[in-house]
Amino acid sequence: MTTIGLVAATAAGRRHAGTLAAAWPHARPVEAETTAEALRAAWAECDAVVAFLATGAVVRILAPLLGDKRTDPAVVVVDEAARHAVALLGGHAGGANALAAEVGALLDARPVVTTATDAVGLPGLDTLGWPVEGAVAAVSRALLDGAPVRLVADATWPLPALPDNVHVDEGTGAGGWRILVTDRIVPLDERTVVLRPPSLVAGIGSSRGVAAAEVTGLLRRALADAGLSAASLRCLASVDVKADEAGIRATAEAYGVPLATWPAAELAAVDVPHPSEVVRAAVGTPSVAEAAALRGGGTLLVPKTASAMATVAIARHAPRGRLALVGLGPGAADLRTPRAVAELRRAAVVVGLDQYVDQIRDLLRPGTRVLASGLGAEEQRARTAVAEATAGHAVALVGSGDAGVYAMASPALDHADHRIDVVGVPGVTAGIAASALLGAPLGHDHAYLSLSDLHTPWAVIARRVAAAAEADFVAVLYNPRSRARDWQLGAALEAFAAHRPPHTPVGVVRHASRPGERVHLATLATLDPTLVDMYSVVVVGSSQTRVVAGRMVTPRGYRWRE
Repeated sequence: MTTIGLVAATAAGRRHAGTLAAAWPHARPVEAETTAEALRAAWAECDAVVAFLATGAVVRILAPLLGDKRTDPAVVVVDEAARHAVALLGGHAGGANALAAEVGALLDARPVVTTATDAVGLPGLDTLGWPVEGAVAAVSRALLDGAPVRLVADATWPLPALPDNVHVDEGTGAGGWRILVTDRIVPLDERTVVLRPPSLVAGIGSSRGVAAAEVTGLLRRALADAGLSAASLRCLASVDVKADEAGIRATAEAYGVPLATWPAAELAAVDVPHPSEVVRAAVGTPSVAEAAALRGGGTLLVPKTASAMATVAIARHAPRGRLALVGLGPGAADLRTPRAVAELRRAAVVVGLDQYVDQIRDLLRPGTRVLASGLGAEEQRARTAVAEATAGHAVALVGSGDAGVYAMASPALDHADHRIDVVGVPGVTAGIAASALLGAPLGHDHAYLSLSDLHTPWAVIARRVAAAAEADFVAVLYNPRSRARDWQLGAALEAFAAHRPPHTPVGVVRHASRPGERVHLATLATLDPTLVDMYSVVVVGSSQTRVVAGRMVTPRGYRWRE
């Protein structure tokens, strides 16, 4: 885990540092006889530093210690009043830009980021999570200046959105600015940046007690002979009886990749070009290296090659598209989670209902492809998002509230298969937002029910409403009433009234957290259904729900305590 050193010189700085230390178990104050010594110690001992000092002082103290931006700690400087969190050193490579944002969120300070790409909303070529080689700074400047840049990729990988001056080019000719996405070893020049996608899996077999040097050397030679970059290794793979083989584990650590192991029976089912009955007799599968490299698909680039005690095979695996199911929350920007914002900025394609997409257009990176559609096209949106992800793109499918609650997650996952990675991003639901405005009506057991019969027959809805009423659940009613469906809410309220007293509180929240927000508190006997529309959430209390000081409250214990 990244360690963060906190350095402060004043009482105010120490208070701010204490706030960070309380929130982050991986952060600790660094103290010494002088502030300068403390800062130098934090630089030497920690992965990142947050200094509650003047920027000039930090620059003078750390300037003699600067080495390489890829290995130096990230440094964020916070002023005495905690108004600003300045990403001073290691903006991209060290993660200072992200750290400044996290510090700002905890201290209510404004992150100050001066990295050019971040300032204009472009992804940094060295922040994509992949190894990068070549002319990063020069190509980044070309992106910023609007110069034509060619994107040359061996396959479609789920990159974030790139600006309009980047053009996909299937050729590999020299000349001009290039972003090259490949696992092949290629000559570098001053106008090309190379991104190394995680495309290669190296299968490893060995005798018991094999030395790490032998495995490492064999793998290094196999990669070099095939013209493949070790930076594109996704993982090493072997049979599960080799999970504790020290030489293989040490090789994985040396290359900075995980070791994946599989049961022999699973590897035995993989079709390989060079099976061995001797290997089958020893470990239960006719192939270890080739089968482990090819497990889950892929193309064998390096057939089994052996040394005295080890075997290696290398396969290239196809890119996996990325589908993020993003809940935008009930509407207010400050109820949108940071993870949702990060996924929107990670996406190259955003799919969603037009009115929801309009809420977040300002968050999207330049070059993001937006596929918006109107009401009633939910199924088509789901299919479109899955198709784009299956084609290898990074996709965000957006919806209000939480994507998994009466929203787009379920129809999308109905169509998704194993070829894509799916990321769920939870959001604050309309029911939760309405509950917070009403008080605490969801303090005990509750049920969510939709009164819309567009996808569910009314007879089924009516049975569920009756069951919730009889079971004395607090009920959160979604899609309660529209111009075309003006009687269902009344029927539902009658079902609840059959099991609860007339004075049972009922809350109606319209446009929760949005402009025009309205909160109305009534009872089963007095609620006027005409006050309710499709922009409303209705919360029907249980027999234990009360109104306390104008707030709707359901006690946590079933018996109400006077």
